[in-house]
Order: sequence, then C-alpha cells, then structure tokens
Amino acid sequence: ILRRYPEGGQILKELIQNAEDAGATEVKFMYDETEYGVESLWSHDMAQYQGTALYVYNDAVFTTEDWNGIQEIARSRKREDPLKVGRFGIGFNSVYHITDVPSIFSGDQIAMLDPHQMLFGVHESGQCWNLKSDIKEITELNDQFAPYFGLLGSSEKTIKDGNFPGTLFRFPLRMKPSQLSNNIYNKEKVLELFESFRVDADTVLLFLKSVQKVSLHVRESDGTERMLFQVTASDSEEDKMERPNSLKTLGQAIDSYSNGVLSSSVTCATYQLSTEVRDETAKETQKTTWLVCNGVGGRGMCGELDSLADDLKFIPTIGIALPLALIDEDKGATASFSGRAFCFLPLPLGEESMTGLSVHVSGFFGLTDNRRSIKWREVDQWRDPAALWNELLIVTVIPRAYFTLIMETIRRIQTKKDQDFPLSPRGIYGAWPDPNRIRPHWKPILEPLFNDLLQQPVIFSLNGSWVQVDETIFSDLDSSLDTTETVIKYLQSSGMILTQVPAYIDAVLTMFVTKPGSLRRVTPSFVRQTLRKCRHRGSSNEKLLLLEFILSDACYNDLIGLELLPLQDETFAVFSSSVNDKDAVYIASEEYPRSLYPGLEGRFVLESIAPHVMTSLKEAARSRGRPCTQVQVLTPERSARLIKEVLTTAWPSRDFAVQWYPGDQEKQHPSASWLRMIWKHLYINFPDDLSVFEDLPLIPNQTRLESHFNESKNTSYYP
Repeated sequence: ILRRYPEGGQILKELIQNAEDAGATEVKFMYDETEYGVESLWSHDMAQYQGTALYVYNDAVFTTEDWNGIQEIARSRKREDPLKVGRFGIGFNSVYHITDVPSIFSGDQIAMLDPHQMLFGVHESGQCWNLKSDIKEITELNDQFAPYFGLLGSSEKTIKDGNFPGTLFRFPLRMKPSQLSNNIYNKEKVLELFESFRVDADTVLLFLKSVQKVSLHVRESDGTERMLFQVTASDSEEDKMERPNSLKTLGQAIDSYSNGVLSSSVTCATYQLSTEVRDETAKETQKTTWLVCNGVGGRGMCGELDSLADDLKFIPTIGIALPLALIDEDKGATASFSGRAFCFLPLPLGEESMTGLSVHVSGFFGLTDNRRSIKWREVDQWRDPAALWNELLIVTVIPRAYFTLIMETIRRIQTKKDQDFPLSPRGIYGAWPDPNRIRPHWKPILEPLFNDLLQQPVIFSLNGSWVQVDETIFSDLDSSLDTTETVIKYLQSSGMILTQVPAYIDAVLTMFVTKPGSLRRVTPSFVRQTLRKCRHRGSSNEKLLLLEFILSDACYNDLIGLELLPLQDETFAVFSSSVNDKDAVYIASEEYPRSLYPGLEGRFVLESIAPHVMTSLKEAARSRGRPCTQVQVLTPERSARLIKEVLTTAWPSRDFAVQWYPGDQEKQHPSASWLRMIWKHLYINFPDDLSVFEDLPLIPNQTRLESHFNESKNTSYYP
C-alpha cells in the first residue's frame, strides 16, 4: 500500500483533502520537538511515541462515518460520496510513511491506531477513549494524553468541556525501521515536507470549497512556537457573496446531475479569488488574484459520459483558474506561470501535470492508483473507463467552462473600466490557449472552444471597442516602422476598425477562422483597395509613407488609379498605365541628372524620396519588360525628347536664329552653364549622330557667347 501511495509534500495535500471533505475552513501543520513524560502510559511500549511528532489540525469535527472509515486501510468510505475529494481513501493512509501509530483527537474522542496490532492486544488495531465516559482513565494516564492538550486550540478547558471543536492528528515520527516501513523521519525530512508543500502553496486553495487557510508551524523542544508559512484564500472585496453564491449554484447543478435531472448545457459559475502567501522566515508576502470558473456538465449532454459517471460514481465537474496579475499583454501567460492539472488539489509537479495551457484546470479526473497523474487511454489500457471519462470531460465540459471564463473576464474588464480590475483589455489574450504550447492530451479542448469563442466579440480593437473577427481588420505591422502609424491612421480615418493581436493569437485565427473572407489583414493590397474607395486627404509626408507601404509587396500593376506618385514640383500624380510620352513620369539618375531638364519638374519623380522607395519605382518602370505604370527610367532617346521639350518651351518659333537671355526665368530661357552641360551630355550619349536634335537652337553665336558674362543677351542658332 505504501509503495503505491505518495510521499513528500503530497502527504500534506492529502490531509488537506480530508479536511476539505469534512468541511473544515482552516488547516495547520506543526512540527513539534516536545518530549513528553513516559511514566503514566498505557504500556511501556508507548514510550517510543512520546517524542517528536507532526501535528495536523483542522476546525471540523469527525463524524461517526469518519471514525469508522479512518480505520480501514486501502478502502475508502468516501467512494459512495463522489463530492468528497478524498474518495480515493489514500489521504490518511499516506501518513504511514511518517509514523507507525497515528492518533486522532476530535469532538469527544481520542483514538490511537495500531495497524500491526502490537500495542493494544491481540487483534486490536487501536484504542479509543471518550473524553466524558473515560475521563478517569485519561486523567490517570496523564503522560499518555499530555500531547493532546495545550496546543493548536486544545487546552485544559477542552477537558472540562468534554469536547474538542476540531480535529487534531498526531503522527509520532518513526525513529527506527519497523515492520510497517523502513522509512525513518527526522526534523530535516519534515522540513523537506514543508518545503515541497511551499512550491505550489499559492494554488493549493484555488479549487477548494471549504478550506481557506493553511499554515506551517514549528514548536521547539523548549516550547517556543513560531509560524513559518501561511497561505490564505479570500473572496472578492467588491462582492463578498460572489463566491458563496457561485458555490451554491454549482451545488444545485451537482444535485440535479446526481438525481438524473436532464440538462442540455454546462452550468458555469465564476468568481474572483485572491490567494496570499506569507513567508515568515523571508518576511515576504505574495498576493495573486484569480478568476475562477467552475462548470458542471448537464445530464443528457453526452450519453457515454453519463453512463461512465454512474458506473464510476463520478460527477462531470471542472474548474478553471486564470491568474489576473501574472499575464504579459503580448506574450500571454508569463514565463513564471505554467498551467497545471488539478484534481481539486494540484497534482505533483512534473511533466505529467503540465498542460501547456495559460490557466490551471481542475477536474473530477480519474487518476492512477498512486494519485500522481491523470489516466489516459494508452495501448495497454485503451478500454479503461476512467481514462475514457477523462477524454470525454476534456471535449464536453472543459471547453464550455473555458469559454465562459474568457467571456466573463471580458465582461468584467468592460464594467470595471474605472475600477481596480487587475487585467487590461489586451491582457485577455493571455487567457487564450496557445496551440503551439498546449500538450497533446489537452489539444481536443481547442476546436470546440474556438468554434464558440470566435463567434463572439472577443477582439479588442485599437479604438477601444470589442468586436467579432469579421468586423475588424488585423494589423501585424511593425510599430517601429515609420509607415505603420500613418497606415493605421489612414485606415481608421476611412472608417475601418483595426486590431493588433499577439503572434500566437494570430496563429489561432489562422487555424480556426475558416469562413472565407472573415479574416482580413492590413496588407499593401488591402490599403490599395481602400485608397481606390477612399482618397487620402492627409499631408504630403503621409502620402509618401503610404506609397512606401503599398510598394512593399512589389505588385506594381495594382498601383493604377492611385494618386500617390510624388513629383518634383511637390504635387502627386495618379498612377496610370498610359504609354503616351506626354504622360510619362521620369526617374532622374546620375547619368541623366534632373538639372538637364529645367522647367520640367512636373515630369519627374521627387528626388528626395527614400532610396528604397525610389528603387521600387525603378523596378516598377522595368517590370515585365515594359512599364506597368507611366513611370520610366531615362534612355538617350527619352532624354533627347525632354531636351526638345525644354527648348521648344523657351523658343516655340522655328527661326534660324533666336534671342537668348541666359537664365531668364520669366522667358524660361536656360542658362549658359546648362548649355555647356547639354553639350557634354551630347558628346557622351550622341557622339556620332546629332540628327535627333535637328531644328533645335543649341549652337550659340561664338562672338556673343564670349561676352555673355558681361551682357544679358546672346544669339543662338539652330544646327
């Protein structure tokens, strides 16, 4: 039996379970080094149990059924009462790791147990004394009963009253190997027990209905007592009745299920709970606020589940706890939080108890014999009814309770905007399960959960409203980029509802939103579509940033119709597919500098745009071997046409000789330096043939040119 039953901190949890079953509200553990007298004892053999012991106190009183049940090793009377957490019957039996002779003081009785029948006579597995009818013997055997008075609420008054209003377990530590066990316990091992309990002390009360406080104490041999550690659970400050009312609702649902009342839905009740862990040694206090949703499946929801419930004496109950103060808005549950599985109390820490969820999940699960892990259907136990029960619980009750928890969290965020609610709107995403982190056994939760959840307004938009998936546009733009703010501002001004979600939420949406067109994202294509419907009316700088964004996917043929082509004259042209030379917009270069074409600023792309934007426009000009827009890179032929345009603007007439006023802006005459630059350009690009420039005034009067720096008028001839 002991090989099957858990040792370590799990022993303390099992004793908490017994207290929970009894309806206790407080549990105290105390390591006591007091050495009691050995003169007035039941027998000399009892002397070895008068020393160092572990005490466990709770404020509930044993019933007649408890007194009967506690004596039956490896058999549980709680099996017939499925609401009792300790239905497994190992809560008390695991103490035999520590002691050979456990004793119990509760109500008006003191009992000492001796499973190997070595202390109280042949075939006697224990002895019981009544505080009233056996008071004479209790008084005479003063040393024997001294360990039960003067500590943890028991006093001289208890003897006078003939009743102890609680339960006190005393476990004398096993100091040497015995027939029962070779496991020896000392102070170091008890403190290790305490330490292993601390590891998940902050969650031990999460799913309990009765126990609200657990503390660890030490009493030295000189009688000095000190508290080491305490964990308490407290109800919401704003609504003290929220938890009691929720538990009442759940109790009624459990009764209905047990009595065969049909219901097609899961009954859920949610309440806020705070746990406070106080470490007296380190003088530290840690407080965590939780939102806990409990659910009870309805009879008739799943016939197979109902049948198993009746056979196994199980109830389809589930609890889900979300830590409200431990969530990171962008990454979900923080690194310090790992979702674990509970069977009312946390299962032992380890890989098997990890779920990969961002919440803790407690359920009326079928456990392995040693109560350390949940049963799953493996090859060797494919037909195991408890394993099948667990799988059905995961797909029927857990998704609905999880859904209710998330919806209730959103409701509280909405209604408590101006109050102290510890979770921000974006923080709610931390409650969503991450498909990449969830462990395989728990993955069946995902589909039914998201099928329901993604039909609701669970997305928090950038304008502060809660919307459904198909009502918003999702942005995963990099906030560090200059374009992002402008794109978002433009889309919002166009009446779009925008949303930004963490990457793992985006993965969920991609996986579970299957309706075509429901999942819309901010992409260059989407922004181009919007620009066609809603013209941008912002500043030039915003237009340039929008252009940068819509060019980023290199779909240049989709630019047609958008008034975002920046020109050197600081206006914007509409992108078109025209192949007419008059509509062409050119990109200047080192080989063809814009200074060659004065007065044609409206025919050139703005030179000051970002280099990578200019690169994209150059690619657009070369796309597919022919321009898909009117943007063109310059060639000698195109350059010649532009030079013609400059000269015919200055001298529209076809006279053989024309008057030249170098640099006269009113007459739009080019400067002398421009003429030198043009001839250098012609020398490089047209070394053999100038016929393309026929009839253009490009040859200056030599005698007048020499004096052009002194005079304002010269003559130029057509070649």
